[in-house]
Amino acid sequence: MSPTPTKPRKLSTADERREAVLRAAEQVFTERGFHGTPTTAVAKAAGISHAYLFRLFPTKDELIIALVRRCNDRIHETFAAAAARAKEAGADVLESMGLAYAELLQDRRLLLLQLQAHAAATSIPEVREATREGFRRLVELVQRESGAPADEIQAFFATGMLMNVLSAMDAPAVDEPWAKVLMGEDC
Repeated sequence: MSPTPTKPRKLSTADERREAVLRAAEQVFTERGFHGTPTTAVAKAAGISHAYLFRLFPTKDELIIALVRRCNDRIHETFAAAAARAKEAGADVLESMGLAYAELLQDRRLLLLQLQAHAAATSIPEVREATREGFRRLVELVQRESGAPADEIQAFFATGMLMNVLSAMDAPAVDEPWAKVLMGEDC
């Protein structure tokens, strides 16, 4: 009897491994926060050694920055797609992007990553810079796609930040006048 041929083992590329690490990091960081999560937990969740984690992301801050950029990219892509759909349908671009953002906030991990990124931006200069860069790109996209004046762009982003806070505290589940006022509902 001849031995059964084994399939050649497919090795992951560094990019594939980085992606797997980012997915694992997203999970553990949203559970424990950026500062409260040791890198050993990220490595374990990704199924790699701690040493290999640091080959992919030489510092914890670099891993955090990669997550912040990934989060920013996802929002940017969502806004761009919503704007394209709105233009195609002859709909209001700002409104369409706002509705797309409300849907995006249903992903609790994305919301938590944003909130943690904003908190980390207060103490980690590189995270602050990545956060600023994300906002720069978003503001430029919203301005370009909507053609709205600066005061409307500011109101759009202010509403988005309020949506973050309301989502974080699950305000829609609160049947009280203050929550209804903040959510724009009649009392």
